[in-house]
Amino acid sequence: MIRVLLVDDQALVRSGFRIILESEPDIEVVGEAENGQVAVALASELRPDVICMDVEMPVLTGIEASRRILSADGGPGAASAPRPAILVLTTFGHEQYLFDALAAGVSGFLLKTARAEQLIDAVRSLAAGDALLGPDVTRAVIERVSAAPGSGPAPLHDAASEGSGDPAPITVPDAADAAMAAAGLTEREREVLALVAEGKSNAEIAAALFLGEATIKTHVSNLLQKLGVRDRIQAVVWAHTRS
Repeated sequence: MIRVLLVDDQALVRSGFRIILESEPDIEVVGEAENGQVAVALASELRPDVICMDVEMPVLTGIEASRRILSADGGPGAASAPRPAILVLTTFGHEQYLFDALAAGVSGFLLKTARAEQLIDAVRSLAAGDALLGPDVTRAVIERVSAAPGSGPAPLHDAASEGSGDPAPITVPDAADAAMAAAGLTEREREVLALVAEGKSNAEIAAALFLGEATIKTHVSNLLQKLGVRDRIQAVVWAHTRS
């Protein structure tokens, strides 16, 4: 079972997340917290696998709570205990939340406008040790990297607010093909990178390419090594900054 801790100052939001997640046979919500301070205490007590964390909360923000949870030693005898994976969920659309969250060490970031199945997939991906950022969030990273010096932070694209359904896919630009070839990426690894750039999880990529999830993990690991980058988001940035 994947043990999940829900952190949000709105009880109705927590209830909605609980209903969505506990509809799945492999996910159990083990606790709820109404602010970051309670979240820090419950994370130590309950040892969840994944924490769904809001950003704007009273007493202690989700970003600061994430920093404390991921830097805590867990107390005596807990040195070997794994840190929980933290999935930040927010309605606030400014990219600074994203970069603050990533700096705090969180493993995933989704807007609350994401679909229920995206939340479920994200929780499973993080529990499996993957990092995951939604398509809107990936776009914000790329826009920040591509922005001219001195440009201010832009709001994250919110497809729901525009009534347009899903956001348009983010694809690796054609201009990056030569750079990917020079880096030694195989054709399959390029396909995987393009899907990573759309914010897809390993499970979604596996389904799209009709491959096993373990195979996709291997491809992702190989392409990160070849590109000399730390994680999936750096790989996407790498592709979009090559001409």
